[in-house]
Amino acid sequence: MSWRRLNSRVIWENPWMRVLEDRVINPRGGENDYGHIQFLNRAVAIVPIDDDEHTWLVGQHRYTLDAYSWELPMGGAPLNEDLLAAAQRELLEETGLSAKQWTEVMRLHLSNSITDETGIVFVAEELAAGEPDFDETEVLDIRRLPLAEAVAMAESGEITDALSVVALLRVARLRATS
Repeated sequence: MSWRRLNSRVIWENPWMRVLEDRVINPRGGENDYGHIQFLNRAVAIVPIDDDEHTWLVGQHRYTLDAYSWELPMGGAPLNEDLLAAAQRELLEETGLSAKQWTEVMRLHLSNSITDETGIVFVAEELAAGEPDFDETEVLDIRRLPLAEAVAMAESGEITDALSVVALLRVARLRATS
């Protein structure tokens, strides 16, 4: 048996997400409430790789964690926006980089017990430098480093953002087998 929604109500929403409370019949037949977050964007993360096997991370203070975080360049792609166009925009905004070659390497659900958020990871190659154009809410440090060092940061727990960790490990594995 699967879940069955009896009704749903919006608890709160903004332009990026809505919080819902659903009355459901659970897989064992019981009735209960289920709170969840519905995202109005998809997350796009980019692993830029240059000819020297270096990548870029962006660092920022994350309000929700009250901590500094190193991450891949990433951002939100509205549901009606082309994913590649969103990835290209985010890479340019956060690092100033543009790329001639783009490869989608994976899609994943970021926290599927409480949200429907989907993450899409691209590798960007044949890079050209430019100037970043941060969003109003962003104050970012930009760091170029060997891809192997970024992967080591993900493995050691220095990078804790889930999408960044998974993306770096996936790309490292793909590059090791090609």
